[in-house]
Amino acid sequence: MNFQQLRIVRETVRQDFNLTAASNALFTSQSGASKHIRDLEGELGVELFERRGKRILGLTVAGRELIEAVERILLDADNLKRSADQLAHEDQGNLAIATTHTQARYELPSIITRFKQAFPKVHLELHQCNPDEIVSMLKAGKVDIGIATEALHEHGQLFVCFPFYHWHHAVVVPEGHPLDDGNPLTLEKIAEHPIVTYHEGVTGRARIDEAFAAADLSPDIVLTALDADVIKTYAELDLGVGLVASMAYQKKRDSGLALLDTGTLFPRNTTYLALRRGHFLRSYAYQFLQLCSSELSEETVQQALAGSDA
Repeated sequence: MNFQQLRIVRETVRQDFNLTAASNALFTSQSGASKHIRDLEGELGVELFERRGKRILGLTVAGRELIEAVERILLDADNLKRSADQLAHEDQGNLAIATTHTQARYELPSIITRFKQAFPKVHLELHQCNPDEIVSMLKAGKVDIGIATEALHEHGQLFVCFPFYHWHHAVVVPEGHPLDDGNPLTLEKIAEHPIVTYHEGVTGRARIDEAFAAADLSPDIVLTALDADVIKTYAELDLGVGLVASMAYQKKRDSGLALLDTGTLFPRNTTYLALRRGHFLRSYAYQFLQLCSSELSEETVQQALAGSDA
């Protein structure tokens, strides 16, 4: 048994049992990957995959039992490498973060600036993804920290999530727009106009839909986008009322737009910091988390990861 065999088994599962894709991901040949799997099955005395001819269809009962052990062994091996690397190089290495455009563009710049000042030798990888992609990257151990409003807290058994900050949606319209009249906004008033907002599944879009549905309103959403910059662009062109995360409005940059306070029209959103249980974190990763929230000391985070009360 060797690590390459285990990696091929794990990658085959991750690639939905497509051995060609798994081989390409690990830079090996399909025939070589197939032989590694057969050798491992021979050593273990059980078949891990169900097959039809040469095609892999899924995991056998034994495979489903053993895949968790394969994941643990590879995770422990990665953690051993990270731990040894930290002992040799405490203040240098890599920190990989997966987050959404909104967080990367509006909330993280000041934090990342302070982090880089404290750890100039740490290479920071910032992956901008949608929430489902962030979940996948955390599960696969490709990133150390995930930051998003959706999806992360739904995986409590696999991840530990900490509240990062709370925020609300706001309305942006061209200056002089009918809604920019100084009077309080209502959902009914907003729904009288076409709307430009986020794609489903990102940046609290579900909360927007819930608010209109609760008021028995069916807004005319004429355009959706992944990030607030696009939404603001089309709102400024008067193609629709822009519904964006409030922190995405910057007065100097968005001088042609008026920000209208929605008060409590839309529910409060919470953005989370997520860590995968069992994933080794370098000391500077804990420092990054504390820059995000002063309450997240290394001890607090480690207790949460271990399942203890902070």
